[in-house]
Amino acid sequence: MAPLPLTDPDNLLVLLAVARTGRFTTAAEALQLNHTTVSRRIDSLERDLGGHVLARSVGAWELTELGRRAVHAAEQIETALQTLGTGAEEPQSQLSGMVRMSATDGFSAYIATPAVTQLRKRHPGISVEIETVTRRALQHRSGVDIEVVVGEPQVHRASAFRLGDYLLGMYASRPYLAEHGEPRNAEQLTRHPLVYFVDSMLLVDDLDAPRRLVPTMRDSLSSTNVFVHVEAARAGAGIGFLPCFMADQHDDLVRLLPDDFAERLPYWMVLRPDSLRLPAVAAVAEALRAQAKAYTPQLLGQAR
Repeated sequence: MAPLPLTDPDNLLVLLAVARTGRFTTAAEALQLNHTTVSRRIDSLERDLGGHVLARSVGAWELTELGRRAVHAAEQIETALQTLGTGAEEPQSQLSGMVRMSATDGFSAYIATPAVTQLRKRHPGISVEIETVTRRALQHRSGVDIEVVVGEPQVHRASAFRLGDYLLGMYASRPYLAEHGEPRNAEQLTRHPLVYFVDSMLLVDDLDAPRRLVPTMRDSLSSTNVFVHVEAARAGAGIGFLPCFMADQHDDLVRLLPDDFAERLPYWMVLRPDSLRLPAVAAVAEALRAQAKAYTPQLLGQAR
C-alpha cells in the first residue's frame, strides 16, 4: 500500500472526528470548531491526498477507501498524542474517549448500563452515549461505534459478534388475572388483548412472534418502547409478550403458559472495523460481552 502524501495532521484528526460521528456539525462540537472550519479542513485534506475521503450516505458521511487509509493514519497520530500526554516514563493505563452505541431499550438498561458503569470505575475518561432503538443493523453506520441488535445481522464492512440469547414470554398482572381469569391454553389466550410493539412500526422480523403464534389476539396498547409494554401489562392493559429478564423483575406479573410461549432470540453486537481498533470502543465491547454472559440466567428467564 502506497504511503499517504504529506498533509496537515490537524486535518487528519478532523477527519477522524467526522468518521466517528458521521456529521460535520457533531464533529465540530466535539472539536470546539465551527461547521465551516471542519468543511474547509476536509477540503484541504482532499486536495493534499488527491481524492475524496468522504462520501454522502443516508443521513451521514461514510469513509471512502482513501478515507479509511487516512483515518488509520489519524488514529496513529491520536495514539501518539495520548501516549505523550501520559509522560514517557509512565505506561498509559487509563483509557479515554467518547463511544457511541445503539441498542434496544431492555439491553441498554439491564446490560449496557451496569457494564459501562463498572468500566468507568476503572477508566473514568471513557464516556458513552447510548441511543435506544429497536431496528435492524445499519448498512451505513457512521456516527455509531457499536450496535446491539436482535437477530443475526447481515452487514458489510463490519464485524458481528453473538452476545447471547434472551427469552420472551406471555405475562399478565395478578389483578388482571383475578378480574379476567387466567388462560389455560392458547385458545383461551386469544380471548385476551395483547400488549406489544406497534405492528406497522416493527422493523425486526424476529420479533413478530405474537402475530405468528397467536394471530387472532387483538392489540390493546402498543408501543415502540418495551418499558411501556411492561408497565402496561402491570397496569392491567392486557397480556404482554415481554422479555423475561424485564418482566421477572416484578412480582406482580405472572408468566403464562411457559411451555407454549417461550420465544428465544439472539442479541448480536456489530462494530465498524475502524471503531474496533479504538481502545475505548474495544473496552466497551468487551464489557458488554462480559455483562451479557454474567446475566445469562436472567436473560433466559431462569433467575426468578
